[in-house]
Amino acid sequence: MAESELLTIARRIISTCTRLGISLASAESLTGGRFVASLVDVPGASAVVRGGLVTYATDLKASLAGVDADHLEETGPIDPVVAAEMAVGTAVQCVADIGISCTGVAGPDPQDDKPVGLVYTAIAFGGKAKVFEHDFTGDRDAIRSQTVQAMAVNLDEFVGELAFGPEAGQASNAGGDATE
Repeated sequence: MAESELLTIARRIISTCTRLGISLASAESLTGGRFVASLVDVPGASAVVRGGLVTYATDLKASLAGVDADHLEETGPIDPVVAAEMAVGTAVQCVADIGISCTGVAGPDPQDDKPVGLVYTAIAFGGKAKVFEHDFTGDRDAIRSQTVQAMAVNLDEFVGELAFGPEAGQASNAGGDATE
């Protein structure tokens, strides 16, 4: 995806959320804040974006984003429940209507027996989260970029459905399989 296409999607997200009067926040691990940065590149983003948590270290997923520490200990950070709890937790911590998160392995090496390219993203609204599993390919930077793109596409589809109904959602979820 070209940088201009990501900016177009970010503009649409900001516009739709502004129209709906809803706010959002992110909890990012492997992307290190790249996703929320793509949103705040849009003029007027301050009407929508509450903030973002960079929970790169595993313990910060619990202390900042509210992920259950026992679950983290049991599964490690690359887990769909962790992604869901990060999304819900960032919405709570940042007092936002929508929370969006990502956790995964960008490489160059596997982590906790999880392969490079395995990424979970999640969108939370109303205390419930929808999780997407991704199997990205490429080098570290490519995987991080694909994660930001998937988050943008999925959030664009989600807020579009909030605004205009399920039929307004786009057919693609950027290669991820949704689970709830």
